[in-house]
Amino acid sequence: MLALFDLDNTLIDRRGGLELWARNFVSSRHLPREAASVVCDQLWERAYPTDFVRLKAALGLSESPDDLWREYVTGVARSVRCFPGVLEGLEALRHAGWALGVATNGAGDIQRAKLAATGLASLFDGVCVSGDVGVRKPGRGHFEAAIALCGGDPRHRAGHWMVGDNPETDIAGASRAGLRTMWVANGRRWTYGPREPHTVVRDATEAIGVLQGLTR
Repeated sequence: MLALFDLDNTLIDRRGGLELWARNFVSSRHLPREAASVVCDQLWERAYPTDFVRLKAALGLSESPDDLWREYVTGVARSVRCFPGVLEGLEALRHAGWALGVATNGAGDIQRAKLAATGLASLFDGVCVSGDVGVRKPGRGHFEAAIALCGGDPRHRAGHWMVGDNPETDIAGASRAGLRTMWVANGRRWTYGPREPHTVVRDATEAIGVLQGLTR
């Protein structure tokens, strides 16, 4: 059995980590406090090196976009945290015989830095980052690549699960690719269209508990 997990705001609190880093970033440069909101607005959904060209101009920064990107990668990786119970739950899933993978959009260096800093990296059989494989969720090819990186056969997807918080990229995309889906609601109700998830859970810890129950 294979379970694929989204990373940001499913296993780790990216929003909280970004806000913390942004506050420290603007404070270190003696920028106005409201500049942290500018940083978060620019990087809220996803961050890539090209975003720091715009951020440099918006804040009047002297550093190069490449230097700003490297600072972001290091700083955000240090700032993000796993949601409670995630590390222990994933370890238990592995002991129960599950193969585990990450299926995430983003640039490879920042996503892998977050996995390493949080202690998650060693728990996964495969890590599929869109910036590394050249196809983003919700594209079918992303899920096929993730399955293959975990040692599975992409042609046999019916028993595989995708766990994530994004209705389109995680749930609709994985459903179209033939996987079973589990939506992490994070306080929301499902109102996102016809491709409903197979299971709705409060958070990643509950998702892990549901998967554990399938092995009993």
